[in-house]
Amino acid sequence: MPYRAVLRSVRVVSLVAALVLLAGCASTNGSVTPKPPPASLTTLYGQLDQASRSYETALQQTRAGDTQGAQKTLDASLDQLRDAAAHCGVTPGCDSQRFFSVFDHLLRLKDGSFIGDQAPDEEASGPPLAPLAGQAGASSLPEAQRSVTLLRGHQLSELIAMNGPVKAALEMWLTQWRGNLTEAYVNYQFLRQQMWPQYQSEGLPEALLFGIMAKESGGKVHAVSRSGAAGPLQFMYATGIRFGLSDQDGFDLRFDPTESARANAEYVNEQLKAFNDNLELTLAAYNGGEGRMRRLVGDNTSVSFYDPRIYAQLSQETRDYVPSVLAAAWLFLHPDSYNLRFPRVDGQQGNVTLKRTASLSELTVCLGSFNDMPQGWFRTLRNLNPRLDPQQEQPVGTSVRIPKSLENVYAARCVDGPWPILASDLHGAVVPVFPNPPAATDPVVRYTVRRGDTLGSIVRKHGGCSSETEVARMNNLKFNHVKAGQVLKLPSCR
Repeated sequence: MPYRAVLRSVRVVSLVAALVLLAGCASTNGSVTPKPPPASLTTLYGQLDQASRSYETALQQTRAGDTQGAQKTLDASLDQLRDAAAHCGVTPGCDSQRFFSVFDHLLRLKDGSFIGDQAPDEEASGPPLAPLAGQAGASSLPEAQRSVTLLRGHQLSELIAMNGPVKAALEMWLTQWRGNLTEAYVNYQFLRQQMWPQYQSEGLPEALLFGIMAKESGGKVHAVSRSGAAGPLQFMYATGIRFGLSDQDGFDLRFDPTESARANAEYVNEQLKAFNDNLELTLAAYNGGEGRMRRLVGDNTSVSFYDPRIYAQLSQETRDYVPSVLAAAWLFLHPDSYNLRFPRVDGQQGNVTLKRTASLSELTVCLGSFNDMPQGWFRTLRNLNPRLDPQQEQPVGTSVRIPKSLENVYAARCVDGPWPILASDLHGAVVPVFPNPPAATDPVVRYTVRRGDTLGSIVRKHGGCSSETEVARMNNLKFNHVKAGQVLKLPSCR
């Protein structure tokens, strides 16, 4: 961790903590001595100051060259604030918002403390780019890039306001949508080598890519919405064509993760330019249509997404979409700070050349649940091979993309032995197919009574296959009386 960055972080956090403490001790009229706060409250507020002082320890560790120890100290200060905030909720007179504000600010400073030799209050020109896919393998896409997240010269964390809608979305991702978030994360790890370089080359943060994908498709490459949006980033057909996602040899490029990420990055940058780098308006345009957003915003591109003049005129879907994307991006950056643990996934990609005929479905049976994948590998194989029909057997010699960690597993389980035989037998099972039975004839026909009709004349017109008594009973007629315009049920003569 750069010495100057840590030093400035210490100064800023110390100032923030001091301001918070001063706010908690606001004076009344000079002639009146304020009532001292309870001891428990003083203890809790003292922990805010202690969290600030922990940065002094981190500074000393940095001077000694112990950067890992400094990082642990930073993390410990966040843990301390979390614990204090929990006690604050059950302590009379404690303002929990103070803890949340400091906690949120520490996370943002933690993001900013890793940008070269720059402190959070200095302008940043952007993080160094890792080699693009094709130049190096997945290992060249460093995990540390997730902390170095810039968006057109701004920290991504600076653009995510912790307001009510974003907090509500955080709760949804951490509760009802938690399984969806985890699934999206796992899917993304296996697609990262294809998708992240496209965003990186456009100078966009990885967390934003994940947030959009998590909300749009959950990382399912072949997802199609009810409105016709398709692919991992859910492009509508016309918008996809505008950004080069056309049909290629019968394959819809919206389903290609690399091309979809490229087009999405170009779209986001186009809309950021149109909306003066307003990320929230850009996301609203992606969900609700850029034409509609430009009409609502007009020339005032500095207007907030949450301004009632904008927010009130948007669909509920778009109101939910924007904070949901931002919340997923925030959790991607700071899972541990929200008691969230993503699975450890080795997403490095590899490939195998088929030694025997097999479909993706058969390979899924052979690979089983290896490497702790309780749901199996079907989704991953489909995502990595979007052009292949998963049920279509591929001939010997076909190159199939799979996770690198499965290359040896394929050789051990899917070439010889019982598993490929079982997979082939299941895949080749014949399901009886019978022609659809003829549609049952409606046993009832309907007749609209005309002027001059009587029940007897109607029965006779109908072929005489029923009686006046039967028709009267079917229609609850009194005294066999009918009137013009009345619809009668008559038994079918067939």
